[in-house]
Amino acid sequence: MMLSLYVPGDSWLHRLPAGWKLALLCLAGLVVYVITQPLALAVALVLSAILLWRSGAGWVRIWRQGRALLSLILLLCLFMAIFDSAARAGIAALRVGAVCMLGMAVTFTTRSGDLLRVVERLLQPLQRRGWVDAGRVALAIGLVLRFVPEILRQYGELREAQQARGLKANAVALLVPLIVRTLRRAEEISDAIDARDGGGRQH
Repeated sequence: MMLSLYVPGDSWLHRLPAGWKLALLCLAGLVVYVITQPLALAVALVLSAILLWRSGAGWVRIWRQGRALLSLILLLCLFMAIFDSAARAGIAALRVGAVCMLGMAVTFTTRSGDLLRVVERLLQPLQRRGWVDAGRVALAIGLVLRFVPEILRQYGELREAQQARGLKANAVALLVPLIVRTLRRAEEISDAIDARDGGGRQH
């Protein structure tokens, strides 16, 4: 069963329209990308963490959904530290961490249907020109939004299974079955999009 990250609530974040959230998320991402001072990025990271906490998801849920992202960020920083510099790796970690937490805050406080309607409206001008199918793109994004928490859930299950068997952390033993499951889910998403596309052509 595909999962949703949305957490019901009545905070000001929940009440903010989905379009505003997406616009502010894009603006924040641009600002964080432009900033180069580590101290300013650290402040942005702290503010993002506060905003994420205000989403009402709770630290347990946040940790459950974010630990896989944290692993990827640390892996990225490790490679950057080896092949570039530790300073650049630290800056990248602050940037990616801040944007990821803001993205989580948006997904925790916004129903996927609301996000998809905004995306579909934004794509209408391109659809009128015949460049994209707005409905199909919105469907793909919606499936991905539900796909991500499913991957995180499976990651947690595989990690817990390793620990239950008394095995040490083994990246290969963890990633291989995760990749297999992910590819299966990706095929399901592709089939769903193709099925919708085929249904749309029949009308």
